[in-house]
Amino acid sequence: MLDALPTPPQHAPTLTGFVHSIETGGAVDGPGVRFVYFMSGCQFRCLYCHNPDTWKLRNGRLMTLDEALAEVRPYASFLRFAGGVTISGGEPMMQAAFVGALLARIKSELGLHTALDTQGFLHTHVADDWFDPLDLVLLDIKHINPRRYQEITGQALQPTLDCARRLVRLNKRMWVRYVLVPGLTDEPADIGALADFVASLGPLVERVEVLPFHQMGAHKWQELGMEYKLAGRATPTAEQTEQARALFAARGLVVS
Repeated sequence: MLDALPTPPQHAPTLTGFVHSIETGGAVDGPGVRFVYFMSGCQFRCLYCHNPDTWKLRNGRLMTLDEALAEVRPYASFLRFAGGVTISGGEPMMQAAFVGALLARIKSELGLHTALDTQGFLHTHVADDWFDPLDLVLLDIKHINPRRYQEITGQALQPTLDCARRLVRLNKRMWVRYVLVPGLTDEPADIGALADFVASLGPLVERVEVLPFHQMGAHKWQELGMEYKLAGRATPTAEQTEQARALFAARGLVVS
């Protein structure tokens, strides 16, 4: 049974959200050095998730908007030239009211570059103007084959593809992220089909990040008493990773 989406309070000043953790010097969550809020709650159950401790909505620190802003404010002058703020998770749209208000205040009060790390599944839960404070969306697309996507995540693929097209309509810059897992997401035909879709989105996709699968989160599954089905799965070799990146680059996409 998935966590229910929280009902937003009526008055924005009283909004609260569950923040699982904060990183003050993130280097892999958007351009430059990032201050990263990891929000609690995710409706996906990805086989290779390295943060399963973020799945439960209330597994975090309950914070008001003022408290959340107070966390980043001391770093604002540095972040204005060094990078910015990324809201990740979990899945940030599980707490859409809080995250939307937080993004708006980060932009209006601190003037920082803002990014959202999401798989886009819940995008229909927010209005177009929810995306206004965002400078960049890091869109995770786990697979292009609907059956395999369901197998990997426990959810349907189509909402994520629809979110990508919506971001194009809203003129939002994107980085597309793809986790390369040997035996699961490394079939060349599937990667090529995904590359075709991403290329069809046009120049708003500034880059594709091919992220090699790793085992660094395996211990969290054990600590939570959950079966980790990818235990012992090999990480992709440098050659495998470059082959996957080449398939995206062949479509004219910038790849990292």
